[in-house]
Amino acid sequence: MVYAILIASGLMFGSFLNVCIYRMPKGESVVMPGSHCTKCGHMLPWFENIPVLSFIFLRGKCSKCNAGISFVYPVVEIISAVLIVLMYVYFGLTLKALIYYLLFAALVISSFVDFDIQEIPDIISLPGIVIGLVISFVYPEIFPWAETRWQSLIQSLLGVLVGGGSLYVLGFLGELVFRKEAMGGGDIKLLAMVGAFIGWKLALAVFFIAPFFGVLAGLVVKLRDGKNLIPYGPYLSLGSLIALLWGDKIIVFLGITRYLNCF
Repeated sequence: MVYAILIASGLMFGSFLNVCIYRMPKGESVVMPGSHCTKCGHMLPWFENIPVLSFIFLRGKCSKCNAGISFVYPVVEIISAVLIVLMYVYFGLTLKALIYYLLFAALVISSFVDFDIQEIPDIISLPGIVIGLVISFVYPEIFPWAETRWQSLIQSLLGVLVGGGSLYVLGFLGELVFRKEAMGGGDIKLLAMVGAFIGWKLALAVFFIAPFFGVLAGLVVKLRDGKNLIPYGPYLSLGSLIALLWGDKIIVFLGITRYLNCF
């Protein structure tokens, strides 16, 4: 029963994430107007706005103008449902699970916007950094090893500095070597936001995990389209999920725990 409620909630919230993905880059309100066809403006009745199911029943087309509906919509809804279940499995019905779910909901928005326009919206990452810092002080349990609110805040602040700083340095060095921009500012701010929520050690893990997926995707894009530029935000987001759930084990596996514990 719990899983059914979580999945239904994740799917419904995923529908809202789709609205954010489509409207935020355009500077449009995510509240008004209600859900509608982006081609003809047809306002969707409730039975055409059921996550995933409506897409299947409508066969991926608007009931009014027959325009195609992007496959991104059900994909985002399913990802949202998977994320909420993962947070429950790893963290239970806790405030921490909710915080991390909302973090990854923000990363889903950023990733799909990045896929679409190769840009990560500052309206997600910059407020996200502030929110992460505030949460670390108000809810220090987000960092179990921190004994006080101030220690928790310091962990969050270090996460911002290490997360954003590591990508900034990488981008700076890449620009020196390749004589062109190697890392976008949006990526730097995105990992800084993630660091605010997961701390500097796991942010550093993201820094090393994300390139693995980015390189694989880059090779596919290069072979298929001949392009050298890929959106990096989605791979930072995937790396962040892996780091949150298994980062500590990865650090232990790599045998660098004793070095990190010195800080």
